[in-house]
Amino acid sequence: MSIERTVVLLKPDALQRDLLGHIITRFERKGLKLVGLKLAQPSGNVWDEHYSHHVEKPFYPGLKAFMMHGPLVAIALEGIGAINEVRKIVGATNPQEADAGTIRADFAMNIAANLIHASDGAETAANELKRFFQEEELFTYQKISDQYIVAN
Repeated sequence: MSIERTVVLLKPDALQRDLLGHIITRFERKGLKLVGLKLAQPSGNVWDEHYSHHVEKPFYPGLKAFMMHGPLVAIALEGIGAINEVRKIVGATNPQEADAGTIRADFAMNIAANLIHASDGAETAANELKRFFQEEELFTYQKISDQYIVAN
């Protein structure tokens, strides 16, 4: 597997419920590296682009309003197979269907407030990195723990 970058959005409900540290810790303990992190409140146009596959669905206005009702935390993570690893840690979109031990199973109660978004593939991750981060907001650096996580 190769080193990948992916995006995680901690939605407004995660921020309001004081779960940021608990969630970020899970990614760090897995060995994923934070390469971008910021508090943001994207505009409606950003959500129309991000959720373009949902715009015509009846639930979209509520989803858009939810995503705009407060700030979120945008995270760029890097690691071996990061996209799939993050999705395993996050769990199924519907918390009622998420495997025990995943973020959504442990902390979320319903699909409307499921705490977190994670890129679902390499193309999506590349697009979301550009959507939520400027190039100068993403960092490349070495950690001492890299030698224990990435085999040479």
